[in-house]
Amino acid sequence: MASASLWSFIGLITVCACSAMCTAKGDAPDRFAQDRFAIGFWVDPPADQLTKERYAEIAEAGFTLVLGGFGARTPDTVARQIELCRLFNLRAIVATAGLKPEDLPDDPVVWGYLIRDEPGAADFPDLRKTVDAIRAARPGKLAYINLFPNYASAQALGTTTYDEHVRRFADEVDVDVLSMDHYPIMTPTADGRDRYCANLETMRVHALRRGIPHWNFFNVMPFGPHSDPTEAQLRWQVFTSLAYGSRGVLYFCYWTPRGDEFPKGGAIITADGRRTRHYDQARRINQTLNALGPTIMKLTSTGTLRVKPDADPAEPLAAPVKSLSAGDYLLGLFKHEDGRIGLLINNYSIAYTAWPTVEFAAPLDQVREVSPATGAEIEVRDDSPDMPGLQISLDAGEGRLFLMKAP
Repeated sequence: MASASLWSFIGLITVCACSAMCTAKGDAPDRFAQDRFAIGFWVDPPADQLTKERYAEIAEAGFTLVLGGFGARTPDTVARQIELCRLFNLRAIVATAGLKPEDLPDDPVVWGYLIRDEPGAADFPDLRKTVDAIRAARPGKLAYINLFPNYASAQALGTTTYDEHVRRFADEVDVDVLSMDHYPIMTPTADGRDRYCANLETMRVHALRRGIPHWNFFNVMPFGPHSDPTEAQLRWQVFTSLAYGSRGVLYFCYWTPRGDEFPKGGAIITADGRRTRHYDQARRINQTLNALGPTIMKLTSTGTLRVKPDADPAEPLAAPVKSLSAGDYLLGLFKHEDGRIGLLINNYSIAYTAWPTVEFAAPLDQVREVSPATGAEIEVRDDSPDMPGLQISLDAGEGRLFLMKAP
């Protein structure tokens, strides 16, 4: 999570709230509507790096969304950030820069405004006033607020349980996107990935209940007890988020923040502006996300299924798949807007590739894979044609997305 010490370093961004205005849910014009899969990050380039070269670098890595508030945090730098995002077809959530809601930039490039990170329940009433004020002054824009993870203390949450925290936030603040940060420990002696999945499930449930998308931050750098993630660990965090229906993934961090909490550095870009190995890793992952993104935006999550290595292969699986050979998998289940069923098969292992033998519920000629290279619907290929049954190959942490007619 973005720790208290980090936030004392950054400072919270607030916005002046005016009188609240009640609004209807649904497709009303005053509600934010997400038009593309969000691939973003925490910590935008510093103010002295608001250049074409730096934003071309962001676009080259496949990002679709820039969150401001670190480099661009004054009206002038925010205006420059918007100009650069327009140039490279990026969307932006910008700093409020001390402006009143009616003075905030109202540009098509701007999805919304960064309001608050990790509020407690006591903050919800004032946040609702802010959300309503922005919705009244800037219809269709997002008042962006990011939540604690499920390992935050009850004192920080201000509620007895995490589910209560997310439910109350969604209902009382009436946001248009649910977002949280969760950074699972992935070391040889500690594995926090199941708790990451539990956090995603909470977001999935309440996002569906409210009819809004959910996003999440995931870890890309070493800090505190967190090791420096491998590319497989990055892939696992991303594809697991997709399996739970996320419509946005956000890297923590893009530009390496300075401070005692990050002595190793190691984000996507170093504090002095050099690319780390995570830049090319993110570019490869984001290329796949951009290919899958248009289809993901047409899917509604209907559930997930964890298939553990010791699972009984005779037990029935979820509707889209009849059988799956022994292994370690997470299945994301979806309904496409055209009525078809979606299935994401995620290799839960972060250390080993997987070659599951899959029997789909639909005839194979009615199943299509969404190409991770182009996003086109393609015939399902057998990656081991000399072996019995249909085998697909999955790199460590990787997922593949399939569509089929309902059985």
